[in-house]
Amino acid sequence: MSENTLSRMIDHTLLKADARKEEIIKLAEEAKEYKFASVCVNPAWVAVAHEVLKDTPEVKVCTVIGFPLGASTPETKAFETSNAIANGAGEVDMVINIGALKGGDDEWVRRDIAAVVDAARGKALTKVIIETSLLSDEEKVRACKLAVEAGADFVKTSTGFSTGGATKEDIALMRATVGPDIGVKASGGVRSAEDALVMVGVGATRIGTSGGVAIAKGEKNESGY
Repeated sequence: MSENTLSRMIDHTLLKADARKEEIIKLAEEAKEYKFASVCVNPAWVAVAHEVLKDTPEVKVCTVIGFPLGASTPETKAFETSNAIANGAGEVDMVINIGALKGGDDEWVRRDIAAVVDAARGKALTKVIIETSLLSDEEKVRACKLAVEAGADFVKTSTGFSTGGATKEDIALMRATVGPDIGVKASGGVRSAEDALVMVGVGATRIGTSGGVAIAKGEKNESGY
């Protein structure tokens, strides 16, 4: 796989609580330079990133919904999605209600995802963060199936703010569960081109990382998402 092809799979990410406007602008400028798939920023920074990228339509603005805990209501997540799209987001990564999933309330989880999918329909791509580090394999499978049933475009491993990130085993399980037509995003702990290629090799079609520049340069990002 060429470096350019790998770059086009990266969501260049900055979700730290203390991220400043100038850092968001730098992130977006880097995404333009390296032709990443998107920048992924918190909702408050969507408009800033969109302004930098408005003449670079191939680089999307991605944001996070119900982040990082997933514990807001479906109605809140739907509003957050609509607001983010109005501010320029072309992709939204929503966190499921993890407690509802673990408690066996699949209908809540389906409704939770569908609220975001419906709000984004025809306007933005939707990715569903299932937070694999908190789930059993059976729960991971259920979460992925619910995301497919609700009409999501992607399933995603992690927020990067919990107890662990992406593993090749989880990516392989998620890919086997959703089939060939749904995207799978590996996020959390992908810090080198070698890491990224391992994830792609077992089924990932998108990589969420704060180390996009290092990966594009063939280096290793020693810290971050």
